[in-house]
Amino acid sequence: MSLRLAVRGLILLENRLLMVNAWPGGKSDLLCAPGGGVEIHSSLSDNLIREVYEETGLTVTVGEVALVNEFHDPYRPFHQTDIYFRCEIVDGNPHGNWTDPEGVVTERHWLSMSELRERRFKPDSLPDVAWSNSSAVFYDPLEPILR
Repeated sequence: MSLRLAVRGLILLENRLLMVNAWPGGKSDLLCAPGGGVEIHSSLSDNLIREVYEETGLTVTVGEVALVNEFHDPYRPFHQTDIYFRCEIVDGNPHGNWTDPEGVVTERHWLSMSELRERRFKPDSLPDVAWSNSSAVFYDPLEPILR
């Protein structure tokens, strides 16, 4: 088993967090922050800029690390660590139509904290971290994967 490393962006606009559904064909209603797997020979921030653009059509600047989250599948050899960065939009229409060229992201939502809490999302600590004014880096210990 190898450890998969991914990066994700916490993008707030008008006190709403950008969330995506990254399950092709609507297999699941689970939401997550935009991002994805890290490619070797590319920095974490460059990977995140690429992933956010692919999934949302938005260009972002990458700020400070806010959260490190681990999850795994207890029944298969899968373990992933996600590093969440605070991001700011610098280009693109946050409310425009966009199609993920890889067809992975099928939905995008700008959700308030209360709206997010009414949906299925991961990781569990996401609302508290995204809307935190703290500069501390949060750590979410190992969670089982959800589908």
